[in-house]
Amino acid sequence: MLSKRKIIEIDEDKCDGCGLCVTACHEGALKIIDGKAKVVNEVFCDGLGDCIGECPQHALTIIEREAPAFDEEAVEAHLGPAGSEDTQETEACGCPSSKPLILRKTVDEADPAGERPPSLLSTWPVQWRLIQPAYPFLKDADLILTADCVPVAMRDFHGIILKGRPVIVGCPKLDDRGAFLEKLVGIIESATPRSLTIARMEVPCCRGLTSLVDEALRRTGAKLPVREIVVSIKGDILEDSG
Repeated sequence: MLSKRKIIEIDEDKCDGCGLCVTACHEGALKIIDGKAKVVNEVFCDGLGDCIGECPQHALTIIEREAPAFDEEAVEAHLGPAGSEDTQETEACGCPSSKPLILRKTVDEADPAGERPPSLLSTWPVQWRLIQPAYPFLKDADLILTADCVPVAMRDFHGIILKGRPVIVGCPKLDDRGAFLEKLVGIIESATPRSLTIARMEVPCCRGLTSLVDEALRRTGAKLPVREIVVSIKGDILEDSG
């Protein structure tokens, strides 16, 4: 039965398919389909608008119109039990689920074929835009904040720097500095990490990653240990404060 109520509306012309609204929607009402955010079922949308604040393109609004009533039981059935570390839902855009996952890799894990070192990525997602401060794998963790060029330049990034720890990836030059800073502040305040390792490139613009951390620590008053690793464009470690 339809009734007039509040519900989300998506301007597909503005939506760039970043997926931040999907992460922010606790009812699983949104999904990226063909590169755009879509409402998968109107009964999953509670009309409260938690997803709106996450949209950098301002593509989401709450409107009032005829729609099926919000169905909490349907939401619970839709979300189902929490998945195991081996279960990953693949969105239509080709990106694994933005729900937080612990992959449980270990440093000593052997490659079954004996041909190459294993991946030591232990948590998902990794992009700062998708990570939420309340994710459990951030709590009391030894976090790594890396510029996105570092793992590309550094062949042994997993073995030397990552080592199975939670990682946050971003670009201090191309990303929205204000939003990036607010996310770091939220993570430091909510997750209270034990330590933070910055991995950045030698290029001048990448120093912005260090200044972001400095400002986030200043705002929060946190006194956690910070290690800084500077990598050359050839993949060599030039500096390591740790």
